[in-house]
Amino acid sequence: MRIAVYAFNGATMFHLAVPQMVFDEVARQGLAGWETVLFSDQAGEITTAEGYRLGGVKGPEAADRADIVVVPSWFDDGRMLGDSLRRVLQGAHVRGVPILGLCLGAIPVADAGLLAGRRAVTHWQAFDSLAVRHPDVPLDQSVLYIDHGDVLTSAGTASALDACLHVVRSRLGAEAANQVARSLVIAPHREGGQAQYIERPVPQRSTDDPISLLLEWALAHLGEPLTIDRLAAQAHLSRRTFVRAFRAATGTTPAAWIRARRLDAARRLLETTDLSVDQISADCGFGNAVTLRQNFAAAFSTTPTEYRRRFDARSGAPSPL
Repeated sequence: MRIAVYAFNGATMFHLAVPQMVFDEVARQGLAGWETVLFSDQAGEITTAEGYRLGGVKGPEAADRADIVVVPSWFDDGRMLGDSLRRVLQGAHVRGVPILGLCLGAIPVADAGLLAGRRAVTHWQAFDSLAVRHPDVPLDQSVLYIDHGDVLTSAGTASALDACLHVVRSRLGAEAANQVARSLVIAPHREGGQAQYIERPVPQRSTDDPISLLLEWALAHLGEPLTIDRLAAQAHLSRRTFVRAFRAATGTTPAAWIRARRLDAARRLLETTDLSVDQISADCGFGNAVTLRQNFAAAFSTTPTEYRRRFDARSGAPSPL
């Protein structure tokens, strides 16, 4: 099988290397005769984001003979898809060749019209811009990749490894994928999505209005019962006025905001302490570990224990996405 990987000026070495590393390992392990080739809008060389010059890059005609076409990332400025790659992607799709849009590579795949009305995923930092650009593409941050058979998209950066291993698994079986994963010393399958990696800072607001003062107070009392009536009383507002003012200030409901802040607090404690899940549940206001686990799984598609294993700041850097 021949896999054509799109290369462009400014692409990172990592993004270019992932599909080549995984798919070429299939051949190195003697599992199947797979090969990868780099192609671009014109034959010649490209310069990577790190400043390396890569020669021997094929022209777009190389993708005409491919069994899979991969767009491993995209330009940092999110530019619109050019005519050359558009023809490649649309032509390959018409021929029944699967298209892989890895990380920001989902952007040109969407520009080519291959994701209209279909769930997709990309790096979480590009969710908002892609949603505006293609409102007909439902985005899902709860998964690491989405495979429609003819089109596959993956989440940020290293989830391209998961997506490429998935291709190996779907074409050659789980045993082959596991062998490739063992050789590359990576997990054959990871749980959860990229929601657990997204930073959710609390918006900065003026400190001289009742809602701002209330938010600051609530953050210091997350372990306590925080009903709407108690929050309204703390803000010195009627319940009805408080709910309306809170939504105007934060864009969400008091319950949703409190839940999100409690989850943020739980994440910090999981990262920086050895407190038990039961203790963290109590300290963050969830009451019990079951409630914390349910809310944690709903928000981040993983468990508190697995999150701690990946992001324990006391034992080194987190496992990257």
